[in-house]
Amino acid sequence: MIKDLVYSLAGFLENLTKTITAVLAAFALFAVSSAYALTLTWDGNGARSGLTGFVAGLARQTIAHNVTINNLLPGPFATDRLKETMGERARKTGKSIEELIAERGASLPAGRIGDPAEFGDACAYLCGARSGFMTGQNILLDGGSYPGTH
Repeated sequence: MIKDLVYSLAGFLENLTKTITAVLAAFALFAVSSAYALTLTWDGNGARSGLTGFVAGLARQTIAHNVTINNLLPGPFATDRLKETMGERARKTGKSIEELIAERGASLPAGRIGDPAEFGDACAYLCGARSGFMTGQNILLDGGSYPGTH
């Protein structure tokens, strides 16, 4: 049943081979942003792990039809969502939102938070023809904050 669904999906998207990447990237952005907002960790988010496993399996089946699927996993980016999240913390700590965002950026190896255009560029690359051999990957856009090991 899943195999038939995959082949039906692949056939339907034959002329839109990269659209699914953008949709899943947006879903991954939502899932990860929500996780950051809830201060969940990489170790504690079963939903994210489930999505990652599902995407990896599906990606291995759709690549034969020139459909690639990858996850974009962002860290903190200069978005309204970050300001909203920091707003609650600002009320609790008495610090300004700008001060908290600057502190968050300074805590990252990159020394800053991400620019939304950087996320857009990464997404555009994955949706383009030049990334046609990349599939089933988790691309971290987190300023180096994920240590890779625990």
